[in-house]
Amino acid sequence: MATLSIKEPYDGYCGTSYAAKVLGISVGTVQGLVEKNDLRAWKTQGGHRRISLQSIQEYQRRHNLSQASSSATEDCLRVLVVEDDENTRLMLQANFEKWGLPIDAVMYASAMEALLDMPSLQPQVLLTDLRMPNVDGFQFLKTLSQHALFSSLAIVAITGMSAKEVQAKGGLPDGVQLLQKPIDLDWLRGFFDALMSMRQINRRSRV
Repeated sequence: MATLSIKEPYDGYCGTSYAAKVLGISVGTVQGLVEKNDLRAWKTQGGHRRISLQSIQEYQRRHNLSQASSSATEDCLRVLVVEDDENTRLMLQANFEKWGLPIDAVMYASAMEALLDMPSLQPQVLLTDLRMPNVDGFQFLKTLSQHALFSSLAIVAITGMSAKEVQAKGGLPDGVQLLQKPIDLDWLRGFFDALMSMRQINRRSRV
């Protein structure tokens, strides 16, 4: 089983998927920019590429690319989906768009890739599958539960496993919601609506 670690200090970096989202280009184009040294990057011992956020901002300025408004981003619920099944990712994305909710969702096929970008994304909600190759959802969630950076993250574990099977694997950390497949989309939308209502209440209480 692959090891999953977030012990390295975070110092303004992201992975290729997040860089592609920020710049509005493909992952392959990002890799090409790295090869040409248009973006500063390095690789971890595990072979994962990390890209300097500062170099991304410098690239945006050099090419007069618009940067996302921080206020617009603040108004959206930042959602990170980790699911190795492409059809499920596409289905979730299609429903997010159909609902018309202020959701900024980023999709990942593996826990290790997602974890690389999580300090940059600072998601407020995590939807993760439990059965995945290399690093499964159980190991992923256990790692996150040990890191203070993600202590306020709202987490939903999506799985085809029964509740008994989940318990046999050691169960889930406290506070993690279990949503079984096929996904109850009405429940999921209600979950997002509840989170957004809580955000509005918290904002009014701070005024």
